[in-house]
Amino acid sequence: MPPAFWLTDQMRDALATWHIGRVIFAYRTHPFHGRALPQELVANWLGLTQAQLSRIEKGPAPEQLSKLIRWAEVLAVPPEHLWFKLPAGSGATLDHVNRQEFVRAALGVTVAAVTHQPLAELLGKIEPTPIPSTVGLAEIEQVRTAAREFSSWDHTYGGGLVREAVSAQLRYAVNLLGAGCAEKHRTELHSAVGFLGHTAGFMAFDAYAHADARSMFQLGLTCAEEVGDWHLRGKVLSSMARQAIWCGHPDDGLTFIELAMVRADRLTATERAMLHSARARALAKLHRTEEAVRAVGQADDEFAHASPTNDPPWMSYYDAAQHSGDTGHALFDVALDGRFVGEARQRLETAVAGHTATFVRSRAISGIKLASLTMATGDPVEAASFGQAALVDAGHVRSRRAADDLRELRTLAEPHRQAGEVEELDARIGSALVGA
Repeated sequence: MPPAFWLTDQMRDALATWHIGRVIFAYRTHPFHGRALPQELVANWLGLTQAQLSRIEKGPAPEQLSKLIRWAEVLAVPPEHLWFKLPAGSGATLDHVNRQEFVRAALGVTVAAVTHQPLAELLGKIEPTPIPSTVGLAEIEQVRTAAREFSSWDHTYGGGLVREAVSAQLRYAVNLLGAGCAEKHRTELHSAVGFLGHTAGFMAFDAYAHADARSMFQLGLTCAEEVGDWHLRGKVLSSMARQAIWCGHPDDGLTFIELAMVRADRLTATERAMLHSARARALAKLHRTEEAVRAVGQADDEFAHASPTNDPPWMSYYDAAQHSGDTGHALFDVALDGRFVGEARQRLETAVAGHTATFVRSRAISGIKLASLTMATGDPVEAASFGQAALVDAGHVRSRRAADDLRELRTLAEPHRQAGEVEELDARIGSALVGA
């Protein structure tokens, strides 16, 4: 933060209390950010849960020096403003602190244990890839290529199959941040590593490794904010919002979207369409129907001005089919309440028809949603036909999200099982969900 950040009345008053919780609160709500940073976001930086941070901000002043030092370092509070002394060598620059957080996040992801001991011993003999002393454009492009390839695999097959591989690649990429790099390439390096972090995070989210996903998304966000990459920042916050909404926290998702929309003028029309679609989904989950429908309209308006040549590489997936699917998902909850049923259905049908074989997971999920919507509001036999087609796509991907959508479809089909087509669909879903 700039020196003036710590000199506002708000920060000076908080620092004068000698209460780290009040300092953190003042930091989160500082006007510099444009909008208050969510507790969950800052708690993640500090290695806390949202509930723990809430107690620290509101409760008695924590006195354990090691914690005070660690939190002050993470927030990069200048030593001259603190009421305690940092240890020698701890006058960490923000860059140093961020690198420590990158490594902690990347190396802390969960990796499945290898249970076959002889094979584990063989793998233990494999030497790690050495980190170059100097990082140049070749290494940066390698990280970008890895991110693109893993992202493509994720769209086609889901996040369950190669998550360990992307985690290993992410560890290597994070270590590049500690190597020498010319200042003119520093932004590109952080953006490339952040892109890979986001890719790994979304694969973890799809596999329901939610803690890993949050750490990886946070890594990507920190990379983006470190070098002022507004495009990557918007994408990561959008995915953080989607995860929060999926996990049953639409209000947190809405907060992430509002953060992403700060200085939306710096984003492309496609990116703004993506964010409005996610905002509509959060609002629909909150039963703020009129606002959700308006947000879908705003997404449509932005997408009408989309120009793929202006978009960053990670936005290449957001085409007309993806936009129809995202806005159709947003209207799904509205349609279950009996409103805009036809509109939601039309958008989901467009998504299913438009997704190519490269985006099998998206086609499967939109197809399942189309079947669920039709099962709940239309002809169960037609819904069963949609469901059978979606099951073909779902059989090619490993996605916990798709599996849960199938469970939802099965629940909605329960009242209609007297129809032979629906009973057959129920049986096929049951078989597909074995081991899912």
